[in-house]
Amino acid sequence: MSMKNKIKNFFYLEEDLEEEITQAPIQQQQPVQQQQQIQSVKPKKVMKERKAPVQEIFPQSTTPTNNIVSLQAAMNSKGAKVVLVEPRVYAEAQDIAEHLKNKRATIVNLQRIEREQGVRIIDFLSGTVYALAGDIQRIGKDIFLCTPENVEVSGEISNFILDDN
Repeated sequence: MSMKNKIKNFFYLEEDLEEEITQAPIQQQQPVQQQQQIQSVKPKKVMKERKAPVQEIFPQSTTPTNNIVSLQAAMNSKGAKVVLVEPRVYAEAQDIAEHLKNKRATIVNLQRIEREQGVRIIDFLSGTVYALAGDIQRIGKDIFLCTPENVEVSGEISNFILDDN
């Protein structure tokens, strides 16, 4: 019963803030005729007025708050970094993935590594960028730009790349 009252108090569902109290006559063993008369009598209802507690659920502050910050200002204040990496072995792909996990854009230059190793690194980085909801783009011959989800790249580099192979 007390839980019901708490819920009513919280939502103020009581009408006119009045509480009903019913009083029933005390029944003892009485002759059958008197019991029939008592059963026909309805219990009395006594209304008791109660004041509702005054609560301020959401206090309003008198001082204005300036908590709106533009995204560009936040990016500039943190100092967005771009990491340039020139791996020489496949094992360095994990280091590049760590840069991406730390929300840093990474430019990967694969000109100083064997072609097979370069393909494996790009495959690994493609999976990493996919898992991080980022992007990978080719920006030159054997040069790739890997970006995490918080970095947006605008513009395109033309696909006119001469292959010397």
